[in-house]
Amino acid sequence: MMEPAHVPVLAQEAVAALAIRPDGVYVDATFGRGGHSRLILAALGARGRLIALDRDPDAIRAGNALGDARLTLVRSAFSRLGAVLDELGVTLVNGILLDIGVSSPQLDDATRGFSFRFDAPLDMRMDPGSGLSAADWLATAAEGEISEVIRTFGEERFAKSIARAIVAARQEEAIRSTGQLANLIAATVKKREPGQHPATRSFQAIRIYLNRELEELSAVLPQCVDRLQPGGRLAVISFHSLEDRIVKRFMRDEALGEQAPRRLPIPAAMLKPGRLKRVGRAQHATDAEVAANPRARSAVLRVAERMNGGVA
Repeated sequence: MMEPAHVPVLAQEAVAALAIRPDGVYVDATFGRGGHSRLILAALGARGRLIALDRDPDAIRAGNALGDARLTLVRSAFSRLGAVLDELGVTLVNGILLDIGVSSPQLDDATRGFSFRFDAPLDMRMDPGSGLSAADWLATAAEGEISEVIRTFGEERFAKSIARAIVAARQEEAIRSTGQLANLIAATVKKREPGQHPATRSFQAIRIYLNRELEELSAVLPQCVDRLQPGGRLAVISFHSLEDRIVKRFMRDEALGEQAPRRLPIPAAMLKPGRLKRVGRAQHATDAEVAANPRARSAVLRVAERMNGGVA
């Protein structure tokens, strides 16, 4: 049996947006604990197929227990979407779902070091076997680099003060636990946002940076369009303004197509047309969903459809 599943945000809306065909081929590029995948499988017929990706080994272990022959589960970062489909011999698919960011099980597992709610080893890697842990990065990064990461990815106005405090503290003792870092930031940030721990933005920033989350997102979006059948849908759920900005601009640009330079009279027929059309407006969690799951508060769902007229 699989571990108890968390409730994914905007689950019904995201899966409905895919307009699933019973015999179609779909990709859940962020399997997590399979909440969206279960709904997709429920909508597929016996001939349908779901390919799911996740770089977290805990997610793969959970998914392997699902026992559905229509599901192909691959341990991989979703930035390798095109390569994974090539390895599976799949050229085009009917829909792709992306649920960006850290999952609830990752936050709730103290040993993963994502959350300051627990005093645990300071890790934050979505794939614990790859790259630097947060503790290792904080032990060696320059003060300017730490400040830039926290300011850019956390939009934290006290980034310089926090970075200065981290560098000073590590000279006395290595920062190895979430509790150490959270307490250090709390002592540094004097003005607190209502209802938010002062370490929230810094933890988020370090996690996004270490896991290259924005780079991963920017890398996968063009691959998604390349791999969609005409009429296929792309549904993306994001939880951070920086992520949503990337998705919004990408879908807008792909809908507009190639634009002629200003003051250059190039005939429209010579320009590449848009490959996507946006479907509806951005969707947000309802008040009821936010009340049941506060993490849904910042969620944004955007949907686009692959235009007819060939594949890139």
